[in-house]
Amino acid sequence: MDKAKLEYIWLDGYKPTANLRSKTKIMQNFDGKLESCPMWAFDGSSTRQAEGGSSDCLLKPVAIYPDPVRRNGFLVMNEVLNPDGSPHESNGRATIDDDDDDFWFGFEQEYFLWNPETNLPLGFPKDQTPQGQFYCSVGGKNTFGREIMDRHLDICLDAGINVEGTNAEVAAGQWEFQTFAKGAAKAGDEMWIARYLLERLAEEYGLAIEYHPKPLGATDWNGSGMHANFSNTTLRTCGSKEKYEKICEAFRPVVKEHIEVYGAYNDQRLTGDHETQSINEFSYGVSDRGASIRIPIMTVEMGYKGWLEDRRPASNGDPYKIAARIIKTVKPAS
Repeated sequence: MDKAKLEYIWLDGYKPTANLRSKTKIMQNFDGKLESCPMWAFDGSSTRQAEGGSSDCLLKPVAIYPDPVRRNGFLVMNEVLNPDGSPHESNGRATIDDDDDDFWFGFEQEYFLWNPETNLPLGFPKDQTPQGQFYCSVGGKNTFGREIMDRHLDICLDAGINVEGTNAEVAAGQWEFQTFAKGAAKAGDEMWIARYLLERLAEEYGLAIEYHPKPLGATDWNGSGMHANFSNTTLRTCGSKEKYEKICEAFRPVVKEHIEVYGAYNDQRLTGDHETQSINEFSYGVSDRGASIRIPIMTVEMGYKGWLEDRRPASNGDPYKIAARIIKTVKPAS
């Protein structure tokens, strides 16, 4: 039987933003099942997760997907553990309180295709054309990197990632894809694997993926977010405007705690402009894309049986930590 290539993927300990890491394990007679993936280890001193004198960190497989690109390949998402088996401090997945998968999450990942040679987005207009014509655009004057986006979509779908859509975004070279999963941990797993596949694909084109929430600085160009759509049984079934407002109000006293895990440099994006609420304020409203939390019009039309959208998370946020914090706020109010 052919040997299988298992790509073990994890998050490092870099701050304020973790990076993806991976290495390949070769296995014979592998049946493709998660329970057949052994624990593994890596040098944590090279990833800011351990000291050189005691450098081993453990990799605990938590999700597996077929790798559509490599022959006999599999993508294995891992949690990082300390040598004693306890979760490493960088392990956001272990903080999720959703054992029954009651919470469903849909993440909207925005990003820029970045040209390292120009240090600008792919196709960035030399004449400073105002943003606007690039959103959901077609044509060589407006759309840059569609081949990459299309290939990424196909690869994710072939891997079993539940991508629900994709589109060109407001700025030149800016794109978005959306994933959805029932269960917060699974939602995080799928987003991180989708990010991994995007990074690996960009290598082929000599491009980088830029997740900084405001990579073009103090300009009149949109930043990048990762809006978090979420629901639990209460939100999906309550049929109560009052209950929705109670849950939204539960976010108000813990704004600081949310912003702390919603991604670095988010203050540059959350200015109150470009479809954002100021980082120093909190608001919610029906169909309001300038609010901190949007109550979708579909939720209202379904009689307040649906979901909410937190528009504050940045494009470089960790979906595990974002989901964990949202659950911590929503559960007591439900």
